[in-house]
Amino acid sequence: MPAEPRSLVPLLAVCAGYFMVILDVTIVNVAVPVVGRELSASLTGIQWITDGYTLAFAGLLLTGGALGDRLGNRRVFCTGVVVFTVASAGCGLAQHTGTLIAARLLEGAGAALTVPGSLALLQQAYPSSAERSRAFGLWGSMAGIAASAGPLLGGLIVTTIGWRWVFFINLPIGCACLLLTLRHVAPSPRQSGRSLDWPAQCAVVATVALLTAVLNEAGRRGWTDPLILTGAGLCLVAAAAFVLREHLAAAPVLPLRLLRSRALSGGAVIGLLFNLAFYGMVFTASLYFQQHRGLSALRTGLALFPAVAMTMFASVLSGKLARRTGDRPLVVAGMLLGAAGLAGWAAAGADPGYPLLIAPMMAAGFGTSFALTGSTTTVMAAAPHGFSGTASALFNTTRQIGSATGVALGGSLLASTADFTTGLRISMGIGAAAYLTAAVLALYCIPPNRNPRTAS
Repeated sequence: MPAEPRSLVPLLAVCAGYFMVILDVTIVNVAVPVVGRELSASLTGIQWITDGYTLAFAGLLLTGGALGDRLGNRRVFCTGVVVFTVASAGCGLAQHTGTLIAARLLEGAGAALTVPGSLALLQQAYPSSAERSRAFGLWGSMAGIAASAGPLLGGLIVTTIGWRWVFFINLPIGCACLLLTLRHVAPSPRQSGRSLDWPAQCAVVATVALLTAVLNEAGRRGWTDPLILTGAGLCLVAAAAFVLREHLAAAPVLPLRLLRSRALSGGAVIGLLFNLAFYGMVFTASLYFQQHRGLSALRTGLALFPAVAMTMFASVLSGKLARRTGDRPLVVAGMLLGAAGLAGWAAAGADPGYPLLIAPMMAAGFGTSFALTGSTTTVMAAAPHGFSGTASALFNTTRQIGSATGVALGGSLLASTADFTTGLRISMGIGAAAYLTAAVLALYCIPPNRNPRTAS
């Protein structure tokens, strides 16, 4: 019995780092208007405070995964935690917009080093499938809780102790995570023969940057604007350059042969789809409650609470059920439940009462977290030896792209439709379609139950 609490320490350490990184994606959104007023930031500066973090995070994830495989995942994970924590202090102390943007970019780089190693370290620390399913379940719940609790916690902090503490809150979490990881997580093996493919990495950064810019600006400029079309074309060119480089490189950052695995590539696409649906829902619902219904930031966080209330329960439950059912039924069931939730919101009418929206939000939160554990386990189990960091980076890169796409599409629809609620309902319908597509893909890509109860 005494060994059981100790066995949880690596899980708590790694999940603390992941929670801190994901929380920073959403908690800042509520604080940005106040930050802009206090630092006299322009609209462009305010946008970069938010988007700079996401850009660096998504663009450098594959580099973080490759570095973890090459230098050891624990070393790179700890480096990322240090960079993120120091950058958070810089954000909280910033006196000028440019300084804050630079610190946010550094935060994103730290996040990109931290996240790929988190999954690899959990796979290393919990080798049996039953333990690993539970560990991945808690890891997955951290994403939903952090993302959904961000607006509520951010609103509470901004209205009580000030916006700088939105960043300072990361300091004790980062220090505790670093200490626990160094003391209780075993060092990781290195693949020192693998070199870094910098041309491919530059192509990834260009692709993510152009995609983010196009999606964010399309709602304001219109999808047929010449600048938007040019950016979309350059994004495709950058993506093609990445594929070509990886095909020719002797040591690619993402070996294309890994994508031949139906489980690995399919799981990554499933992650993109359910992040698109869930984070698109959270973003558009937040705007709906604040701009259409006139709620404050704090009350908006409370209104969104049903979505986060189900995430921890769903992830823990799916981690336990996976031992009996395998991953495929759980992912399919979660995606179907999420689709039903968002379809229900879309069908609820132009201005439904809040009680009618509780069940759709609960269904989306539960379904996403219920499916996240199984899709994560599928991707990591399909990774060849020595490529766990790369597989984790691929999975999280596609998820971040899905989040950015869902937010951008939701914003574009709200901006381009004549009626706010029409744009909202179309956005919910697109999210429901994404969930349904993920359910169908799971039937094809996720392996059937291989008696996980006895697997090790």
